[in-house]
Amino acid sequence: MTRQASRRANRVRLAGTAPAPPRPLFVDHDPEADENRVGPHEHLTCEEVLALLPASPVWPSDATKAGRDRGHMRLRYAEKILGWLLTHPGDGWQARWRSSGADHDKGTVLQAVAGDPHRSFHRDGVVAGLNSLMVSQIILPSYGFLRSFRALTLLKDVQRMFPDGALEQMRRHGVERGMTPRHIDEGLRVVSSIILHTGRDLGQLTGEDIFQLRAWGRRDRGEAYPGTHAAWELLRGAEVIQSKDTLKDALRHGQRPTAELVDAYNIQSTPIRNLLIRYLDERRPGVDYGTFRGLVRELAGVFWADIEVHHPGIDTLRLPEDVIDGWKQRLTTYVHAKTGQVHERRSRVDVMMRVRGFFLDIQEWAHEDPYWAQWAVPSPITRGDGAGNHKIYKQTTARMHQRIRDRLPKLPLLVETAERVLREAADLLEAARATPFNEVFEHAGTRYLRVEPKANRVPSRPDHATPHVLIREVGTATGIGQRPTNQSLAEDNAFWAWAVIETLRHTGVRAEELTELTHLALVSYRLADTGEMVPLLQIVPSKSNEERLLLVSPELASVLATIIKRLRDANGGKIPLVARYDEHERVTGPLLPHLFQRRPYWQPQVMSGAAISRLLHQTLDKAGLRDQAGEPLRFTPHDFRRMFATEAVTGGLPVHIAARILGHKTLTTTQAYLAVFQDDLVRTYRAFLDRRRADRPTEEYRQPTEQEWRDFQQHFELRKVSLGTCGRPYGTPCKHEHACIRCPVLQVDPRQRPRLLEIIHNLRDRIAEARANGWLGEVEGLQASLDAAKAKLTRLSQNPTDGRRQLVELGMPTFTDTPPQSRTGEPDP
Repeated sequence: MTRQASRRANRVRLAGTAPAPPRPLFVDHDPEADENRVGPHEHLTCEEVLALLPASPVWPSDATKAGRDRGHMRLRYAEKILGWLLTHPGDGWQARWRSSGADHDKGTVLQAVAGDPHRSFHRDGVVAGLNSLMVSQIILPSYGFLRSFRALTLLKDVQRMFPDGALEQMRRHGVERGMTPRHIDEGLRVVSSIILHTGRDLGQLTGEDIFQLRAWGRRDRGEAYPGTHAAWELLRGAEVIQSKDTLKDALRHGQRPTAELVDAYNIQSTPIRNLLIRYLDERRPGVDYGTFRGLVRELAGVFWADIEVHHPGIDTLRLPEDVIDGWKQRLTTYVHAKTGQVHERRSRVDVMMRVRGFFLDIQEWAHEDPYWAQWAVPSPITRGDGAGNHKIYKQTTARMHQRIRDRLPKLPLLVETAERVLREAADLLEAARATPFNEVFEHAGTRYLRVEPKANRVPSRPDHATPHVLIREVGTATGIGQRPTNQSLAEDNAFWAWAVIETLRHTGVRAEELTELTHLALVSYRLADTGEMVPLLQIVPSKSNEERLLLVSPELASVLATIIKRLRDANGGKIPLVARYDEHERVTGPLLPHLFQRRPYWQPQVMSGAAISRLLHQTLDKAGLRDQAGEPLRFTPHDFRRMFATEAVTGGLPVHIAARILGHKTLTTTQAYLAVFQDDLVRTYRAFLDRRRADRPTEEYRQPTEQEWRDFQQHFELRKVSLGTCGRPYGTPCKHEHACIRCPVLQVDPRQRPRLLEIIHNLRDRIAEARANGWLGEVEGLQASLDAAKAKLTRLSQNPTDGRRQLVELGMPTFTDTPPQSRTGEPDP
């Protein structure tokens, strides 16, 4: 099959098997769509609106005097608010509400209608009037107004409008999913807010409403709106959202099409955009998705998008010299997306080499596919542009080694801190659990108050009991402590931080491999010679796409057993089956009993790389480690991998075995991990000598006899040759059969220079004679001897003046402008 046919087959295969995007409806928050929102009663008159309010099912008829007074107050202040809205321009109540400015500032309507908002009676009246208008969908508030309004009564009124049985069904589903009462109430409040904002009933809501609310939170507040995960789950329970995925699963984009990835960089030239998409489609089958996204970022973003910014309108790959020179100059630095600081781009040579590969691939493919011929131009990135990559690699290795030298001596303190923090958190949690609610207890010299959760204080809601233990440190002066601390969560964080640190330092696995560990990865192996059963830890293929097995040490076995016991105790004797999401490949794996899983809300989840980093940083903050400059010392999960390799090799483990344990394909990769210390060099070499001496026969290390010593000296005395001294090792034969002039170990005595000159002159005369007689085989052998003699004379010439004189005499090059001449006057061949 030709290359072109193979690529065509790949495209057909991918088109038939590529999964559809898991959530094609995702869009960012659209402010213009918000402006077009109107309620169903937009154009009713003031009298029609007031007649509609008492008929609302939210406020059933109440024969008591208090009920009639509340209803009268709602109508009176609703009428005042409507009259105030009529003073503002707009075609309808919603337009007047927006033009009044109240949708962005709740104080506007309070000040205008209540007159004196500081008087609780007027303030409560305005709030009651607003509640009635929003529940009746006369005005549709924005999410920002609802966040600042904080009217819990309003949201509960909306829940009374749910269809019969829907509220109970949602609560029941939440309990079955393991949601806490706090999460259920938080999700119901979010659902109520969406109903008030959109003006639709419960059954008309969609998953897109949740996405829009999250997008508004990111745009307006820089974070996702809280409670959206719970709201999604409750709407699934009410069968409003027909999806079997959680919100976290629905928010995951999966592997995106090539065109979508390229369009993220806003390429202006349509021909170049289409070229990049087609080229990247050709490359996609041969690389993993993480590598592919990096290739898209470098070609479409770092390369071409940057060129278009500085040279608008360019649409050809035949770039002028000044354009490519400017791009290479800008490539040396980049601006950090979060901090805005300028940093050196250490991968600049790699980027240039990928751009060079882009041009060379097009040149090669142009021989098979006519489409590429129109784009085949010389590469603006030359081979010399990659000359500095070796230097950058050495600098990176040096920085990595120094990083390990700074952190490896402090590793015992970090491990000790993790153990201490876990022990203290567990002891404090046990003492708090043994204390009744609202009582003070003392632990480690500090007084704490066991705080009762608010949900427990509602006698009619026994299902609101929470397993979390809340405590508050009691101040000695005022008796008032700070906000309650969730000690259950603090102990859980301390445990998993300890588990992460211990597992990383005992295995040297990558962070991705750590999250992939499952209960099924623990296997047993019986040794053939002794029959002993040894535990092994199976590492599934990750970065290097190679599976490997690690011998479980007693320390690692204790850590893994503690993790398994904790998971079983918390889940009824079983380890929950959880699907892991691969952040690099953007795919969700099968349900497996993962070891590093937590239950941050009501459903277990496999830890992410960001969660592991947060746990490390929390322990580092408590350890107070600092570098030589006094700055806080930070560890990454990969630092433990390098420290594991360094400790293993300096401790005597052969480097090729360390490479197998780490999953490296070459020893060069492993050697770059080894930050060897000077004392380790001395200690390791001495240990090597001791082991070698212990393995070799003891008679080799005895004192030589007098006769053996004389024989040794006589041997080297007899090794003198005519031109100097032979440097062959003792007891080895001479393969040159005493043709010393050709021997590389001949050390010419400077006093034998005249003799060496005579040999060279003689060799030239013999070569001339052999050429004259046609002895071609003799000429070749004599020429080899002549070349060796010239090389020895060059090395022997220590004095520049004498050396140049001798070389001129022989017709050898002396770095002059005139060609050398032989003794016969002919140019030297």
